[in-house]
Amino acid sequence: MTTIAKKSVADRGRATYDLGATAIFASKSDPRFHYCLHVPPAVGEGAKVDLMVAIHGTGRTSFLGFRDAFSEFGRWNGCAILCPLFPIGVLGDDARSGYKYILEGNIRYDQVLLAMVEEVSAKYSQDWSRFAMFGFSGGGHFTHRFAILHPDRLWAASIGAPGSVTLLDPTRDWWVGIRDLPEKFGITFDATALAKVPFQMIVGDADLETWEITHVQGSAHWMPGANDAGRTRPERLMALCRSFEAAGARVRFDLLPGVSHERDAVLDSVKDFLAQQLKERRNASR
Repeated sequence: MTTIAKKSVADRGRATYDLGATAIFASKSDPRFHYCLHVPPAVGEGAKVDLMVAIHGTGRTSFLGFRDAFSEFGRWNGCAILCPLFPIGVLGDDARSGYKYILEGNIRYDQVLLAMVEEVSAKYSQDWSRFAMFGFSGGGHFTHRFAILHPDRLWAASIGAPGSVTLLDPTRDWWVGIRDLPEKFGITFDATALAKVPFQMIVGDADLETWEITHVQGSAHWMPGANDAGRTRPERLMALCRSFEAAGARVRFDLLPGVSHERDAVLDSVKDFLAQQLKERRNASR
């Protein structure tokens, strides 16, 4: 095969699997975890774009759903979409929720995600040292906790309908509060960095079922204070909003009328928020 023919095959493979709606890849740093992306085709011609990370919920199916739902947003706003997959039962125990709380056994899901970002940044020759993040339900768990730990890595975050929240309470341990962040994560909470991140918190006013979010003593993630932020998702998200605002963060709180626990129903508002933050970010860099 000639050099020209080999290059043609390589270019076709890159266009097919690495640009647009990509294939699913194993993370090089830990192949137990996977990801896919939507990458604007212009990146193949050297374009520089921003990055948004979309975090799936407990069912994991939004791993692909978010890639496709944000594809046009990414194409028209010059933004790649990275969708990690954190499978159920990665430790062989059928546990569904470990990633939501960042730490599961010896797994640090924040570090898993950051390794993925580093990998794709190098692959596409992009500066993605800062990125946006969106998550709904279980993804909303992950997103706000990642923001608490790594506000310096985010240029915006949209937190959708988490079942439980970590308040910025220095008198309670993780995950209810943040007292033991240095011991648990080797991280000191940085309120100054958090205050620089624009946040959206979004939930439907009809998202009122509590069967999945009420912590019962003896359950996997129960600890004292587990239910203190409120009974329903709107109540808990409002408690999180108040906690972030008290720490100096800017929060846009969207309570959507007539919407229950429906991820697709929040996406237009999320896209509006992210598009505005992209505009402001780019204007500020001129």
